[in-house]
Amino acid sequence: MLHRWCVKSPRWSSVPTPSSPLIFACMQEPGSLTDRLIKTQRVFDVTVLRLGEDLAAADEAARLGIEVGVAIIVRHVALTLDGQRVVMARSFCRRACPVWLPILDRGSRSLGSTLFSDDTPRERGRLEYSMIGGRHPLFTLGQHGEAASVYAARRCRFEMRGAPMVVSEVFLPRLERALVTGPD
Repeated sequence: MLHRWCVKSPRWSSVPTPSSPLIFACMQEPGSLTDRLIKTQRVFDVTVLRLGEDLAAADEAARLGIEVGVAIIVRHVALTLDGQRVVMARSFCRRACPVWLPILDRGSRSLGSTLFSDDTPRERGRLEYSMIGGRHPLFTLGQHGEAASVYAARRCRFEMRGAPMVVSEVFLPRLERALVTGPD
């Protein structure tokens, strides 16, 4: 199902908005968020919620260099610790992109395991941060993880063989509780 995202785009910044110290630290993780979550010694898993076409929101289109509302390929996943959703992710690339489509279509394997491996010849852009509210695709995705009025989020643009892909991550309030209590 394609969605029309006719909403005001969030403001993205190179500096994260202060939130809880634990989520703030995760947001600033320079490496793989997957690796950071695995190091919690909780059971980590990736659940694919959706892989298919969607329409690019204004801020997403700008990151891919396409027009607003153009069809893109999206992958929505929930990152879980001990079966609880703690991060929701939306990764997207241009439609019919031969570079990124095989990487996005990876089932329940984490993108982090590929994006941060030495075998993947990719360039990583800078991290950008925002507080997401409203009907933006990231807010809607966050609601599928845990209801909140606003979510801390980050995104990063990757490029491989001239083709861009963006990974956006929404940090759910439950993540802080998971990090405070530690594994059972």
